[in-house]
Order: sequence, then structure tokens, then C-alpha cells
Amino acid sequence: MNHLFKKVLVTGLTLAMVVGGSTAAFADNYKGKGNDKDNDRDKGREKAQAVQAVKTNYNDKNNKLEIKLTFDDVKGSDVEWAMRYIASLASKRVFEGYEDGTFQPRKTITRIEAITAAVRLMGLRDQAESAEAMQANLNFSDADKIKSKYAWATGYVSVALQNDLFEESENAVQPEKEADRLWATTLLIKALKLQNEAKTKMNTKLTFKDANKIPAGSVGYVALAIEKKLVDGYEDNTFRPNNPVTRAELAALLDRTGSQLPDNTSVRGTVNAVVTNNLLTLTTEGQAYSVELDAGAFIYRNGARVAASELRIGDDVVVRTYGGKAIFVEVKTLGNGNQLPDNTTFTASINTTVSNNTLTLTKDGQTYSAQLDANVSIIRNGVSVAASELRVGDSVLVRTYGGKVIFVQVVTPTQEQQTDFTVIGSLNSYTLNSSGQIATISINQTLSSGSVQTAVYNAASNLSIQGDMSLLTANRAIELRGNNQVVHTIVIR
Repeated sequence: MNHLFKKVLVTGLTLAMVVGGSTAAFADNYKGKGNDKDNDRDKGREKAQAVQAVKTNYNDKNNKLEIKLTFDDVKGSDVEWAMRYIASLASKRVFEGYEDGTFQPRKTITRIEAITAAVRLMGLRDQAESAEAMQANLNFSDADKIKSKYAWATGYVSVALQNDLFEESENAVQPEKEADRLWATTLLIKALKLQNEAKTKMNTKLTFKDANKIPAGSVGYVALAIEKKLVDGYEDNTFRPNNPVTRAELAALLDRTGSQLPDNTSVRGTVNAVVTNNLLTLTTEGQAYSVELDAGAFIYRNGARVAASELRIGDDVVVRTYGGKAIFVEVKTLGNGNQLPDNTTFTASINTTVSNNTLTLTKDGQTYSAQLDANVSIIRNGVSVAASELRVGDSVLVRTYGGKVIFVQVVTPTQEQQTDFTVIGSLNSYTLNSSGQIATISINQTLSSGSVQTAVYNAASNLSIQGDMSLLTANRAIELRGNNQVVHTIVIR
């Protein structure tokens, strides 16, 4: 079905994320040396409790899990470059902000934070937070410290050890030690499980000015990380292996590493229509999928965060959903050749209704889009009409000038076909228009494979609801009946 969109099922979550406060990604908000040890321990325990609430931190009033993708303190040229990486990782709940709503991008990262993020990046969060892992015995010399001050991290350390993220000779976790560039680079190569490949590169001659500061046993890890484009040297051709890593820098390292790991949390596809009614439509693996964009969705295109209206047909995108809505969209490759020819006249067929004053056409087998001029002349059946009168399938004569469409004449009107449909599932969410009427409705369907997919439909202005309206709540079994992808009847079961 062309309206389905794969998503990660989160039990009990029915609506989109809130761009409000967030739980801390890591329990220790370490303040540095010199703090009273007893106070540190108490604070550590309090933070541990906060982190354990990550999976149950709901807004009781709206039954929403709060996730924050953007942070006011990610400002300044020295950290703004990391904004995309931070949003991407936060959308996967791999590396998040602190309870006070900050990200603290310039703060140096500790080893326990880096280990936790690496384990989450590998998709092992549930395992690390399981009761079994949390109760695991740790054979490190500082195990007592981990158990008392970083109890929340016990499972992460255990899982990291099982997945060879530690050296065999390491006898201490050193949770509060700053993670330096060499240590973090090695950690992420291990997260990719490329240790054996790294060992084959131990004799590589690194060309950094400070290559002599990189231990012989680490050369292969650095060489492979550079080859995999996980890390770079500095402009002065140094690597600076002992430099501490900031949270912004780790975000970049993690996201680059994550791009080379299997990702079951996102869908990649090509935008095949302009965003209409906040609905993003893609073609992925030959199938058409649609998903509703969350109001606070982070959309990244051509080096900047943009509005949904900036997405173009032909854009190759990665989309991450949560609670049935798209919360993160990144354009990996800009759509090529998707702008209509300028200063010319040609014939084409309309393939999408006009939205955001954008006309989308198919010409010579290619899809194009362009803005309608404010004074555009549109002729249909011999009379001047509004853009809303153009129909999908109309064959039109188009004239462009100055990058915009200035004239459209319907040469052959479409023979509109009516297609009825019925969909059964459970209510995910719905939106209201300015008149308080249902504008869109989102439904979850469980497939034979056991996976859950979400579809979003527009509602007709004369929508009929059969049943008790007060029962139209999240997870309620419903039946949608409609025509041409527009719902005209909701049956509440």
C-alpha cells in the first residue's frame, strides 16, 4: 500500500515527541575534581535514578515520551557544525542532552559517557539496561566505584566488555577520565567490530607531524578510522592523540560510525512529492511510503536546518520516526534536475496537487517542481481558475520565466478515477484544523510479519464518525473508509 511507512514500535507511545525537556543521556553530570566524595556519590545515585527513568519518562497529561533534538547552547561557530550530528543521535536516543535542557557541546566527554554511547550506537541499549546486565559482576579494580557512583552504567560496562570494547589488559574502567582522541577512535573501531582489520594496518606509515605520539599498537586503529572517514587530522597536519574529546566532537564521531552500522531505526528513500498537509512521501525499495512530520521535526538539507517546504522532489533522504511521526529527516543527496526548465514553454502532466504554491509535473519521464508566480495565469476549460482547480493527471502547457511558472493551460483534463478503500487498525493520533474538525488521522497496522506500520490520511470536510466520539483515543480499534486516499468515514470499534 502506498501510504505505509515503516517505523520502530514503541509500546505505549501514541503521539509524537515533544521538543521540551529531556532526560539525561548519561547519569553522571561530573563537575570535575575537588568535589566532596560523599556529595558526589549522592549526586551520582540521584542521577542514576534519573537515567533509569529514561524509558518511563512520560508526560502523563498527553502520554508522550519527551525527546529533545535541538539545544539553545549549541551556538557559536565552534560548535554549530555539530548540530546535525547531535540531532541525529538524539533522535536515536544514542547521545542526548542533560536534564536542564542543555547539551553542553564544549564539555569534555568522560570514558563512561563514551562507553555508554558506543553501546547504544551498537543497538545494545535494551541489553545493557536489562536486569541481568545491571546485576553483572565486574572484574575491574574500580568495580566498587562503578557499582556505587555509576550504578546505572553497570550493564553498559558489562555489555561493552562482552563486545570487546575494552583491551584485554585493562584492569580499570576509569569512568571519570577524559576520553582522548586516540582512545575514542579505538573505541569506535571496536564498536564496528573491525579490530582484525585494524591489526592488518599496524605497519601503516602515518603522515601526521605528531605520528610519533601514537603508540605502535594503535597505528592500525587510527589508519583504519581515517580510511573509514570517522576521524580527521587537524589543519596543521597533526592528529593530537592525547587531546580530550568534547561532546560536540564525540557526536560527530558517533554519527559517522553509526552510518556504517546496520540501522533499523530509519528508512531511506527518495522524496516523490512536495510536502502537503505536513505529509512526507517517499519512494523506497520501489514502494511509496508516507509519514506525518512532527511539528518539531529536525530537517537538514544542504548544510542547514530547513523547513519542510525546502524538501525537493528527488532528494535522497534518511527519515527517523518516533511515536508514529517523522522527527528527523536528513537529505543525503540533493535531487538532481528537479527544477522546471526556465524561460521556455513545454507540455507536461501534473502528478501532485498544488501545495505551498508549488507545481509538480512529469515531463519526459522526469519529475520537476517549481513555484507558481504570484500573478500566474491558469486556464482550464477555457476559463481562468485558481491553482487548486488543477488535477493530478491533467496534461498542461506550461510557461516559465524568472525561475517561476507564469502560465498554465490545461490541454487535456484528466479522466478522474475514484478508488475506494477500507483500512482497519488502531488509532495512532489525529490533528485538528482551525475549525476544530479532524484534518488528518494516523492509524497503526500490524503486518503478518509482526511489525507495525503507520499510515496517515487526510480527512474529508464532510467526515462522518460512526460510534462514540469520546472513545476515539490512542490505540482504539478503528476502521477507516475513504476514496482517493481521503477518509470520509471513521468507524470506532
